Amino acid sequence: MPVSTGNLTPLGVTFQPGDDEIDTGEINACIWSRGATAVYLCLFDEDGTESRYALTPGVDFLWTGRIPGGYVGQRYGLRVDGPWDPESGERFNVNKLLSDPHARAFSGSVELCEEIFAHNTLNDLEFNDLDSAGKVLYSVLTDFNQGGEPFDWDGDVAPNTPWDQTVVYEMHVKGFTQLNKLVPEELRGTYAAMAEPAVIDYLKNLGVTAVELLPIHQFIDETHLMETGRTNYWGYNSIGFFAPHLSYSAWHASDSVDTPIERTRQINEFKFMVQQLHRAGIEVILDVVYNHTAEGDQGGPTYSFKGLSTPGYYKLGSEDPRYFANYTGTGNTFDTYQPQGLRIVLDSLRYWVEEMHVDGFRFDLATSVARAPVDVDMFGSFVQGVSQDPVLRETKLIAEPWDIGEGGYQVGEFPEPWAEWNDKYRDCLRDFWRSETGIQELGWRLTGSRDLYGAAHRAPHTSVNFVTAHDGFTLYDLVSYNDKHNEANGEDNRDGSDSNRSWNSGAEGPTADPEVKALRTTRARSFLATLLLSHGTPMIVAGDEFGRTQFGNNNAYCQDSKITWINWTLAPWQEEQLEFTRNLLRLRRENALYRPQVFAETLEGDHADALVHSDGSHRTLLWFSPTGELTSDDEWDDPNVQSVGLFLANNTARDDAAPQVSSLLLLNGSSEPVDFTIPDHAPTPQNWQLQFDTAQSESTGQTSLSVGEIVTLAPLSCALLTSTQ
Repeated sequence: MPVSTGNLTPLGVTFQPGDDEIDTGEINACIWSRGATAVYLCLFDEDGTESRYALTPGVDFLWTGRIPGGYVGQRYGLRVDGPWDPESGERFNVNKLLSDPHARAFSGSVELCEEIFAHNTLNDLEFNDLDSAGKVLYSVLTDFNQGGEPFDWDGDVAPNTPWDQTVVYEMHVKGFTQLNKLVPEELRGTYAAMAEPAVIDYLKNLGVTAVELLPIHQFIDETHLMETGRTNYWGYNSIGFFAPHLSYSAWHASDSVDTPIERTRQINEFKFMVQQLHRAGIEVILDVVYNHTAEGDQGGPTYSFKGLSTPGYYKLGSEDPRYFANYTGTGNTFDTYQPQGLRIVLDSLRYWVEEMHVDGFRFDLATSVARAPVDVDMFGSFVQGVSQDPVLRETKLIAEPWDIGEGGYQVGEFPEPWAEWNDKYRDCLRDFWRSETGIQELGWRLTGSRDLYGAAHRAPHTSVNFVTAHDGFTLYDLVSYNDKHNEANGEDNRDGSDSNRSWNSGAEGPTADPEVKALRTTRARSFLATLLLSHGTPMIVAGDEFGRTQFGNNNAYCQDSKITWINWTLAPWQEEQLEFTRNLLRLRRENALYRPQVFAETLEGDHADALVHSDGSHRTLLWFSPTGELTSDDEWDDPNVQSVGLFLANNTARDDAAPQVSSLLLLNGSSEPVDFTIPDHAPTPQNWQLQFDTAQSESTGQTSLSVGEIVTLAPLSCALLTSTQ
């Protein structure tokens, strides 16, 4: 059916309700497709009847149309005709129902079958004329940016937590609440569950300031997982950059109702989650996947972008455009160097901030998104486009600064206002707490990695410090396994990294040996203590605060099961570790010593950062050997020296009467006990209170120590002493 010309904005398919029962409203379609010869909007009635409307070609490869009628929750899709010439990169196939790249909601599911491929599955050059309608996701009409019903934000105010006070908590929407008995059973594993008082109270009492949600953009399981009955649990396989993932919605999870109004409810359910977290002072950061999509390489299915314009949305091989460039390890690389690829990413980011009220983003494989067109370009369109955008530059922007391509490792290279995952911090801390490195690099990592970020005049918060993340071992597994145990993934334990920098503490996996168990507890606490008291922005993974295990699986991306769901039935030792973590976060929150906003000055003769006040007399950051003396050049350079003390103090030159707080963090990364002498280099005599010793089950804070006294640290343990004058 031909239709009248539509508006050029907004992109996508949107619905404008009418003013009364007579005026039922209208649909506006504006679809970008470069190289197409025809574009159709396909509307589906509740009985599955499809009506096709031919859109009108216009400027800048935009196809538009205005269609009377429609309703919120109506299912629709797109069909695009054009040349079938895979050897030049063109893969148009009008038989494939495509999702709207700007859809705010989806309905249905994907069926693994021949129909979802634009080509013959035995030969990607051969055209496939099977119709995919009913086998792929339907896009769902929404009221412009709104869901099926208006949402009252009720004066929602973003927490705007300063970077130096930020503690990031990486978590999975489903896995965090699926086994939580304090959440109503019908809500577990959903956005609604995240808004439950019991969940929010836990986060507040723990002391984190931001949840970083693993991908919640609509995603699809990879075909190789469908073949074996598995799923993509992590969600790093996006297809809809504007839609909350359907299966995390409470209505969908409970009874799979699929009526028009319910097809849009995940939008308001997500908004309610954000609203409730904000009321508790907790920011929401999204882990976003713009580096690739669920369509795979030239042999993968066609869901959306491939059928709209393969060369317009994907990087193709420079020598042979039949093949996709693969900087991501997933088969394709989304192309933000081209205007339309960049536009949809920026539009998506702004939508999640302006309409959904999220507070920031962690960019998966950010260097892939920054490639322009091949080399990573920090002055290119993507990085600069985000950095200067008046909406986005005010959010928290975190880069995973690497991909698998040449020149893809870019730690320390992203410009202001970006922060970065710091894997050098991760690797250094893992080595130190298994006696595999000395103290030289440790000095940089504990004090914000100035060697990486200081030269660019960045602040310590730029370094997002982490020891574990969703991929790899959990903290408990890091101290309990030498090797990965991924048999449950169905790949004969071939998947996942073999380089974990882990140590099992003397036994592989579960054990009844009390000495091994005690050492694991000590090491886990040492990891937590150094992570949460280091300068920079700490990130902890949900469950690490009390010792969650994945049973040695270091690549649980396909495990939607008790392997990845958090078990909230805690043993006594887990309760103790949880309380230990809460106390660490309280110490960090109450003492600016551990969260400076600027790097300290480097002084000649000092081996790490040291700060001198205006009178030149007092230093607030010093390193000590166990003897109580300043560390020597030989000690810093000796990889066998694995024990050191870090002295921190606040500004002793101030005129006000505020308490003068000092801190002494003692670290023993060796496999033998070490005696530390309390040093005599503070501005005034200090009486030290022991806050914790990671080798002790209880930390009372009552032990008092003076200059010259001895603190004995067990192997692979650390202790914190504080003093207030």
